[in-house]
Amino acid sequence: MSDAPRRIRCAIYTRKSSEEGLEQEFNSLDAQREACEAYIASQRAEGWRAMREGYDDGGYSGGNLDRPGLRNLLEDIRDGLVDVIVVYKIDRLSRSLMDFAKLVEVFDEHKVTFVSVTQSFNTTTSMGRLTLNVLLSFAQFEREVTGERIRDKIAASRAKGMWMGGFVPWGYDAVDRKLVINEAEAAQIRYIFERFVELGSATRLTRELVRKGITNKRGRPIDKGFLYKLFRNRVYLGEAVHKGTSYPGEHQAIISQELWDKVHAILKISPRTRANNTRAQTPAMLKGLLFTDTGVAMTPTHTRKGERLYRYYVSMDAVHNRIGENGALPRRLNAGMVESVVIQELRRMLTTPVIVARAIEAARELKPNINESEVIAALSGFGELWQTLFPAEQARIARLLIQRVTVNDNSIDVDLCTKGLGPIIHDMLAPRKAA
Repeated sequence: MSDAPRRIRCAIYTRKSSEEGLEQEFNSLDAQREACEAYIASQRAEGWRAMREGYDDGGYSGGNLDRPGLRNLLEDIRDGLVDVIVVYKIDRLSRSLMDFAKLVEVFDEHKVTFVSVTQSFNTTTSMGRLTLNVLLSFAQFEREVTGERIRDKIAASRAKGMWMGGFVPWGYDAVDRKLVINEAEAAQIRYIFERFVELGSATRLTRELVRKGITNKRGRPIDKGFLYKLFRNRVYLGEAVHKGTSYPGEHQAIISQELWDKVHAILKISPRTRANNTRAQTPAMLKGLLFTDTGVAMTPTHTRKGERLYRYYVSMDAVHNRIGENGALPRRLNAGMVESVVIQELRRMLTTPVIVARAIEAARELKPNINESEVIAALSGFGELWQTLFPAEQARIARLLIQRVTVNDNSIDVDLCTKGLGPIIHDMLAPRKAA
């Protein structure tokens, strides 16, 4: 009967926090594995044998367990393929005391021991566990102190107004680790701040920027969320911010304090109140164009409940408390609903062959050599263009295109004004030519 020792399968685990140097022919992971293989070879008489599988994590922190090499090792442990885990130092496996406690539970459950080449101990004994906990406590302490030093350095640098890297703000370029104004982008930033003061509406400003083709530093269209972040970014005042505290920055300001204050005075007013004020000041799109089926004019009106604005079109019978013909009750219609239906009908009518032919004829009265395909393309893009227009511009176009809108019990009839097609086509083609 042979007295040969039982074969003990040894898994070598290596880790390096950064990717620096990993491209070298012989790197830190190779050095760790070589030291572990030498230790296993010294225990050959005890039956220790190094497994061929490599469990390596290059460029992964020891502050958590989310590492591919470690996950593979734990899977093989649960499958009963590992007897001993060998590492160069215990902090290669984990720098967190809590995480290491979880790992030790897995090791114990599958009767796997743990060996550190440079810190000799055995986790199966109480003294080995005590030594392990002491060493892990110091490893975690070192990691936390390093983190505190980094955070303190960042805070001190920000307090001096230094830029600490990261995504370069729109309006600036990074030169020698400093922010330098990009004049072309800075002009766009100033334009956005100034136009917001004039318009008082992020929605209207967004539409204008999309129509003008102005995009952010990444080339993406600007939405309201981006605008609000832009307006609150104190880097444009020449300041550096760290955890809510502002410091004078090393870079130059793009926005003056006066312009900044004007923008933020508007931002203090709730978006709903600003939107309602804009709507109340904008002429109703169908004013003077909307009538009941009995020929009674409908006039725009609105009511408020708190900050919310409700718009309506009301027949003059209702305004004067008159009962309509045949005892019909006065009409009162939701303005947004009526306007939406009218625009949908306009879009449909502008694509019908009869209206397209009239549009080409009307356009040629203003410009005899106009191309038919351009007119057709402009009419097909009417709906998309409409969404980018300010309410006042929408009202102007409605007056050019609509002769009369009649509200019936179950439908809304739109009478088109073909004379307005020529000027509208001319306006729609002008920006295309400029582009």
